[in-house]
Amino acid sequence: MPAGMTGLVPDWLLSVVAMATVFTVMFSIGLGVAFGEFRFLWRRPGLMLKALFCVLVAVPAIALAVAQALGLPRLAEVGLVLMAVSPGAPVSLRKSLRSGGHKAFAPGLQISVAILAVASMPLSVAFLAQYYGNSAAIDPWPLAKQVCVAQLVPLGLGMLVRHFAASAAAWLEAKLSPVGTVLLLLLAILAVVEMFPLVLLAGTKVGIAIVLVTLGAIAVGQLLGGPEPGTRTAVAITAAARNPGLALLVASLNNAPSPIYAVIVAYLVVSAITVIPYVMWRRRSGADLQRD
Repeated sequence: MPAGMTGLVPDWLLSVVAMATVFTVMFSIGLGVAFGEFRFLWRRPGLMLKALFCVLVAVPAIALAVAQALGLPRLAEVGLVLMAVSPGAPVSLRKSLRSGGHKAFAPGLQISVAILAVASMPLSVAFLAQYYGNSAAIDPWPLAKQVCVAQLVPLGLGMLVRHFAASAAAWLEAKLSPVGTVLLLLLAILAVVEMFPLVLLAGTKVGIAIVLVTLGAIAVGQLLGGPEPGTRTAVAITAAARNPGLALLVASLNNAPSPIYAVIVAYLVVSAITVIPYVMWRRRSGADLQRD
């Protein structure tokens, strides 16, 4: 446990709730996704390449530029950029779909980002080690295992149920969706109780940097997300939502000091708050389109 955490929430409880939340959310989403919907991706390779560029390249570049412009302390800068190179937050797919994200595009983008993270993360960490002059490194296998267990397996299982038993999948999706919402709220409460001191430790300047990076990610996602509102929403939310699980894994494997953990946790909280107005706007826009 890094210094600055309260110790009020047992590690095992936080881990169990986190795993249950991600599995339930991803499995529930898979229940609503048909394999045939991926034809949308195959017919639009240019859009997918632009989306992947936004998520994997543009956001880390924005983070590095913001950190340099604000003159963040070195450890704070490392934490900020580490989160920026950690793509594919599992719950971002749920947020994207509920905000009007394209149903045939958003899951494919999420899966593509999750798979590519296994290669992009070690390369990014190697670049950061070279850039900052340290010996940080990451074995791709732990990353692959986390990505598969947390995202690809439950999503794939849900899609298989949908493929072979559509009526059962519809029933399960209706039951599991509210369970996922409750688990998300519980996880958020436990995380705030346990990690709030780390958020405060990060400092105001780091908070401003996180807001700027998140807004930049949304803007680039809107710009590169194609002509359809649903694809723009999917790219923007996927770009803005970074994966704290991957960032914490890299930090723990490299014995990172507490300030880096502080920035990772602060990023999770501040970015989630920053993206709320965009999510509300996209939901409202989607509702207006349906009425029209």
